Amino acid sequence: MSQNTAPPHRPTSSSAAAWASGGTLFAGVLMLVTGFMDVFQGIAGIAEDDVYTRVGDYVFKFNLTTWGWIHLILGIVVAIAGFGILKGAEWGRVAGIALASLNILFQFMFLPYQPWWALFSMAISVFVIWALATDEAYGRDETF
Repeated sequence: MSQNTAPPHRPTSSSAAAWASGGTLFAGVLMLVTGFMDVFQGIAGIAEDDVYTRVGDYVFKFNLTTWGWIHLILGIVVAIAGFGILKGAEWGRVAGIALASLNILFQFMFLPYQPWWALFSMAISVFVIWALATDEAYGRDETF
């Protein structure tokens, strides 16, 4: 009599879970790219105040040097979180969700200076939040 020693099979996951688990890797890459782009955006704001032009009057008025420092610091931290996501660290997932939320807020406030990039960055952040929040297998040991 032979025993079947095959490992138990996992139940098939839903389509949304498959998208989320595949999206987690993509979210990590997007966090790295967004972080680096925010660093460049920050450097441009710090180096020259005339790089950006204001589209219209806006309630949230900071000078461009302040926005430059905000984007530079946020970009560095977002890139570090993206690296943590790619490494599979649980702190990367939590930091990714929090920083993507913060990025949406700051990009909304930066709309008068770079409207198209701000909208694009907000859309990327929404995807990152969704992918990280819905991936049930993130950070778990996949071995049996």
